[in-house]
Amino acid sequence: MATVDVLGWDKKKVGSVELDASVFDIKVKKEILQTVVRWQLACRRRGTHKSKTRAEVSGGGKKPFKQKGTGNARQGSTRSPIMPGGGIAFGPVPRDYSYVLPKKVKRLGLRTALSHLKKEGKLFVIDSLTSEGKTKEMAKRLKGFGVEKAVLIDAAGDAKFSRSIRNIPKFRYYGVEGLNVYDLLKYDTAIITKLSIQKIVERCGETE
Repeated sequence: MATVDVLGWDKKKVGSVELDASVFDIKVKKEILQTVVRWQLACRRRGTHKSKTRAEVSGGGKKPFKQKGTGNARQGSTRSPIMPGGGIAFGPVPRDYSYVLPKKVKRLGLRTALSHLKKEGKLFVIDSLTSEGKTKEMAKRLKGFGVEKAVLIDAAGDAKFSRSIRNIPKFRYYGVEGLNVYDLLKYDTAIITKLSIQKIVERCGETE
């Protein structure tokens, strides 16, 4: 286990805590991160794209032109895919892009992302995440802490803190249940509370 400093909002040390090496200090494998991010983004896709086939476009009741004598290829309907304004052949249809990723891979992805941020010096442990619910107050705290973007993780979500930070660009706040690989990599910094560490270990630690 590695011992790290617990900081206050003024970024001064107020204590220390041990981080489980099996969660916060493993070898970083980029292929694992890529696998989990692709899965997350695929599950987020709405899949509502749709184009009209020849059975769905309007028109087509009358033969476009006579069968013979025009020099053109014969046509029987204006709804044909080869006619202007006709239907689309083999176009996109609504579908579900999500797929199943093994739980072991999801947990490994979280451990890898957390280890990556710790190695880069972008994982901070803070004493607590509390707020009066004011965005101005929270923006001032974050500016004083010296981070431009970050994911903030608490043991459990707090309504006041969530309200204070939701309108600040480039910051996201979750309880441990909302921790995910995509946001950890996108915002490139994690601020976690001392109380959340054990829950993070329970959620993404290695299991028998």
